[in-house]
Amino acid sequence: MSELIRSVEVMRTSGARAHQLLRESDLVACEEPLELQIDGQSLAVVMRTPGHDEELATGFLLTEGIIKSVDELVTLRHCTTVPSPEAEDNVMQIRLAKPFDFSRMKRHFFATSSCGVCGKATIENALRVSRPVTSNTTIARDVLASLPEKLRAGQVAFEQTGGLHAAALFDQRGQLHVLREDVGRHNAVDKVIGWSMRADVSASILMVSGRLSFELVQKCVAARIPVLAGISAPTSLAVEMADALGVTLIGFLRGGSMNGYSHSERIA
Repeated sequence: MSELIRSVEVMRTSGARAHQLLRESDLVACEEPLELQIDGQSLAVVMRTPGHDEELATGFLLTEGIIKSVDELVTLRHCTTVPSPEAEDNVMQIRLAKPFDFSRMKRHFFATSSCGVCGKATIENALRVSRPVTSNTTIARDVLASLPEKLRAGQVAFEQTGGLHAAALFDQRGQLHVLREDVGRHNAVDKVIGWSMRADVSASILMVSGRLSFELVQKCVAARIPVLAGISAPTSLAVEMADALGVTLIGFLRGGSMNGYSHSERIA
């Protein structure tokens, strides 16, 4: 059985036999914590679906602004000594080429007398840490229309459990580079971005199975991906940030239709 899914026992009722309790097995999405450590010091704990942990860690480090390339990674491996059997394979040890200042990971809230804590401050901070994406890439509408079916075809674990998000990277012709599933949509995105970094492959499109949030726009900017598409809706801040940071944002991409929310000039 895939490490993405796990069999559990359930008591089920259904249809005309709703008065009866049936003891059966069911498949659920696997969820476990992964602790990321830099030089033995805890950086973060993410709840993820096990598998492709090196990709997840690499993508997380890039999209959080801790590294800019894989050249800054000295080692990245599962910890071989853990305090309990339950922690086995759930601790990732990272060594960077340069010492890391942990104060950089503290949460910051950006406020001004004019707006307080708001979307405007979030976008201004993003512009301070990332330059906008500049790309002459154009994507044909029929290529974009083909992506949901390709994404759905690769969601093997979702087909069995109904409980996993998916993210995939495509080139401008709609050829699939990589697809990953995870209980966390941010994790799925970090995994495909981490794969692209480790494989040294550039992608034109990030396609996701869920809502389009501003965090996903930020991840596209960090990975220099010009087009973010999804089958669901974007948030208002995602639209504002995509417009400010040069990302083409496409929502409700399904059934041959789509909404272009920003930088639609890339849609041929």
